[in-house]
Amino acid sequence: MPPSRLHHLDATAIAILLACCLFWGFQQVLVKATVAEVAPVFQAFVRFAMATVAVLAWCLWRGVRLGSAHEPRGAFGAGVLAGTLFAAEFACIYIGLQYTTASRLTVFLYCSPFWVALLLPRFVPGEGLRGWQWLGLAGAFAGVGLALGEGLLGPAKAALPQAWLGDLLGLLAGLLWALTTLTIRATPLGHVAPAKQLLFQVGISTAVLPLLSLALGERWSLDFSAFAVSSLLVQALVGAFASYLAWMWLLTRYPATKISVFVFLTPVFALLFGAWWLGEPVTPGLLAALALVAAGIVLVNRKPAAA
Repeated sequence: MPPSRLHHLDATAIAILLACCLFWGFQQVLVKATVAEVAPVFQAFVRFAMATVAVLAWCLWRGVRLGSAHEPRGAFGAGVLAGTLFAAEFACIYIGLQYTTASRLTVFLYCSPFWVALLLPRFVPGEGLRGWQWLGLAGAFAGVGLALGEGLLGPAKAALPQAWLGDLLGLLAGLLWALTTLTIRATPLGHVAPAKQLLFQVGISTAVLPLLSLALGERWSLDFSAFAVSSLLVQALVGAFASYLAWMWLLTRYPATKISVFVFLTPVFALLFGAWWLGEPVTPGLLAALALVAAGIVLVNRKPAAA
């Protein structure tokens, strides 16, 4: 029997979301720091291959049935779709990090909440936008436009002439993440165990990403430094396994729009980690864009006043 859904975020959900956002902000910087040694899409493949083993071990330990006999009708097809969207999202992230900074890409990636707010009501009744929420959505789009314009015309252009390409890939990755969330929330996949939902995503990524890596002509090597090994282990076990399993669990119990708005804290952490570790610039324009999108998402997810 699927778990009962709650209509608000309790202390447990908030604590899990804060921990995930903190790690995801750090993870983007970690990926960027590892790209110099491990090709980006190959890096994602190794990460998800290790995560797949971890999720399978978890399912075995927890007694999660992996066959399709006990799944709701249509769950398998939805799982394949979610896995394909997930793999495409991370291909965009890892390729995009070659062209732009980790902090900039993270701002675009974590515009995902307003994609969720825009798309989810079309498929799940009761989550429509009204009043100030539409103004918030417009403000969020204005923030994205400001950050993208800076990548095209501002200081980032001189240091990273193709920053706009990385920015667009980050924006596309955010849309793909929203579509993955929509697939989980609005299809029978939402009634499948969270670990099995995650297995669809990391498993399909493990199958698809090496083909993309080869098509891009990336160099494959397992001669990793201690730093690269540590980075991949952290990305796989903490990021692709523990934090994403927690995210799947949250989606089965809480409203997607309310948990999605929390992830916009992640770019704040990414900006701080990127400035501290990689010395990435934190420009006034980028901070203004961040503030605009954050304010927009808060308004989008604001509870309408009672009539």
